[in-house]
Amino acid sequence: MMEIIPKNLTDNTVRVPGSKSYTHRVCMAAALSNGPCRVLGSLDSDDTRLTLSALESMGIAVGREPGAIFISGKNGRFDPCDHPIHLGNSGTSMRLLSGLAALGIGDYVLTGSDRMQERPINDLLSALQELGVSAVSVNNTGCPPVCITGGTITGTRTHINCSTSSQYLSALLLIAPCSPGGMDIEVTGGPVSKPYIDMTLDIMDRFGITFARNGYTGFHVPGAQTYQSGEYIVEPDASQAGYFWAAAAVTGSRVKVLGITKASRQGDVRFAEVLAAMGCKVEYHEDGITVIGGPLSAVTVDMADMPDLVPTLAVIAAFADGATVIENVAHLRAKESDRLEAVKNELCKMGIDARTRDSGISVTGGPMHGARIKTYDDHRIAMCFSVAGLKVPGVMIENEGCVAKSFPGFFNVINALT
Repeated sequence: MMEIIPKNLTDNTVRVPGSKSYTHRVCMAAALSNGPCRVLGSLDSDDTRLTLSALESMGIAVGREPGAIFISGKNGRFDPCDHPIHLGNSGTSMRLLSGLAALGIGDYVLTGSDRMQERPINDLLSALQELGVSAVSVNNTGCPPVCITGGTITGTRTHINCSTSSQYLSALLLIAPCSPGGMDIEVTGGPVSKPYIDMTLDIMDRFGITFARNGYTGFHVPGAQTYQSGEYIVEPDASQAGYFWAAAAVTGSRVKVLGITKASRQGDVRFAEVLAAMGCKVEYHEDGITVIGGPLSAVTVDMADMPDLVPTLAVIAAFADGATVIENVAHLRAKESDRLEAVKNELCKMGIDARTRDSGISVTGGPMHGARIKTYDDHRIAMCFSVAGLKVPGVMIENEGCVAKSFPGFFNVINALT
């Protein structure tokens, strides 16, 4: 258990690790490439290690040294794997690797934690089946474990429902250039979290892949293309930056996060705009973004494209005047925890009126008191309530080690704020 000590913060500059979403995508694109790749600035966390270990199980050579990962692609092909690949509770690893496995040889069984085995993946399996791939939920639950039979992509057209996760579409996009006839992909539901699709396409473009798109509803990717080997840089994580911008908001201080700019493809960079609407001042620099806290007012905001920062915004809302309404985030119920219920429960423990609905949550600001925060083994719950502890005495974070999923050094950074 970790106690967060309140502080009178003034002016801080912080660095956050590489983007988790970009790290997954760059490493997978490197594994699909035609030779050696050097990846700089990547995130070293539980989830990214699971992805790299899985790629090694599929025959990809991976080397590590401080500050760099070396990945030798095999031109869109993978070796057979005679054992189940365990992916913990890394939803990104599970969904994207389920796509990559279709390019391999033989059966790949991908499994994970108890919570992972409750997280839906059937829409992706159905889309792969349309392409001729044998892709099944082993327990017929529509959730992992899954068994994907590689080397069986025969179709060129498929449909995908992305109302639960945009990662289903990203999985198809990543493998489409390596399929014999390419793919035409029609999106029939959603997609939620649109910026993550842009991130996938950004990586494909950087690796030399061509494609055409019709907004977020249709994609054409020619087949028999080659991901080009080379050196690739991962930018810092805007989701992690959000915790420190939030610290500025709730403490009335100034925090600059280095390496994140307004030009980033990461949707979470727009969280600074939400904080500005609540009363903070935001400064954009060539080398980072600064948030300066001020009196906070409630907002009503659609967070469908910034889902990872919903728990953080809910905590900030507890310090704001009025009732903040967060809309269009039903897909948060299928994350590492049911994040809507988890945030509501823990805010209520602290004396805040928080109420969930089918597709969102409302939080009315008011006096708060300390509490033991249950984290539900969810890194984002642990980190967002740590922000509350910078202002409210007596905040104790249970199972604080769960932050290793995405930000192993989080408590070192937040405890160093002055």
